[in-house]
Amino acid sequence: MSSLENHFRFLFVLAILIALANSKIDKPNQRVQSNKKIAMFVFGDSLFDPGNNDYVPSSQARVNFPPYGETFFHYPTGRDCDGRILPDFAAAYAGLPYWRAYLDPDNHNFTVGANFASAGACALVETNNNSIPFEIQVKYFKDVANLLKDQLGETEAKELLERAIYYSSIGGVDYTSFILTATNVTESLVEAYVNIVIGNITNQIKEIYNVGGRKFAFQNVAPLGCTPGSKESFNLTTDCAEALQNIATMHNNALNVVAEKLASELPGFKYLVFDFFNALMDRTQNPTKYGFKVGDVACCGSGAHRGVSNCGSLTTAYELCSDPTEFVYFDSAHPTEACNIQLIELLWNGSTDVIWPVNLRELIELEIETETYSGNDDLLISEQVPADDVSKTYQ
Repeated sequence: MSSLENHFRFLFVLAILIALANSKIDKPNQRVQSNKKIAMFVFGDSLFDPGNNDYVPSSQARVNFPPYGETFFHYPTGRDCDGRILPDFAAAYAGLPYWRAYLDPDNHNFTVGANFASAGACALVETNNNSIPFEIQVKYFKDVANLLKDQLGETEAKELLERAIYYSSIGGVDYTSFILTATNVTESLVEAYVNIVIGNITNQIKEIYNVGGRKFAFQNVAPLGCTPGSKESFNLTTDCAEALQNIATMHNNALNVVAEKLASELPGFKYLVFDFFNALMDRTQNPTKYGFKVGDVACCGSGAHRGVSNCGSLTTAYELCSDPTEFVYFDSAHPTEACNIQLIELLWNGSTDVIWPVNLRELIELEIETETYSGNDDLLISEQVPADDVSKTYQ
């Protein structure tokens, strides 16, 4: 056989291998079918933090040590996970790079978005002063929007911000702190507190909207009472902490109403709500149904459920599983990368039983109206109990 024939045979085989590789990477519906540049801006707590707290001197919620990060990155990145978190997968599915912390001092390309999330972040500033609250995260976003206008010009920046996805997960820390520390908790007090949290979230969403945001991806609050950490705190074996489950459900119901209300009143406002609560709870209670061996015990930590938050501690003993892919939770409150791999499929391409009214892929593809907002702030939460009235119940 001539060298020329060998050369062509090699090129043919190489082409087949490349095609096979691409077929594994580009699964159906796994890439955005658009030539337009997509950006994503991420807001939230430890479920979404890619390492911002590493740059917050006062933060006690840092995970910049092993075994965090070892499954995928092979070193700690500041993520509360053994590997990638949901925003990493959301970005990858949209054709964007994995997240760097917004507070990372290295140069950023904000035309692809930014991740402002901070472990311990709350909707109410007063809940936790050692993280970046939602309000400050939105302020950071406004700073980025101004930089984009300077960099790209008003018209191009406006188009980028309108097409961008605003992905958020906030409120879980507020509710956990409230239930664990408040005294004389009544049903009316819980309702009032939820209204305050939802009201603050609504205000910040409107701030993002006023800057130019139109496509919002809301992830509802986790099954707070069913995490290994909650079971440890309440000394439970099989049951979930009812008070935490109830307040999480109340929040999630209110979030549905708020999102629908905003869509009806704000021109061009598009949204989705991802039912993280039920998706994670089903895996917690029925792990084998989804290919896991353990649902309510963490891979890393101490205590009966490994729900004590000492994973990676240099001063207290903790246990570490040999295979995180067998577990739903990596530590006291955060899913493993293996669980996140399943959850992103629901977020990206799920049906209306778990994500509504559209999924993330569909939200990206939606066209938006170009009408302007009149500035009407009378949106749903018309009666709120002042924060001072609720804070009186804290010890």
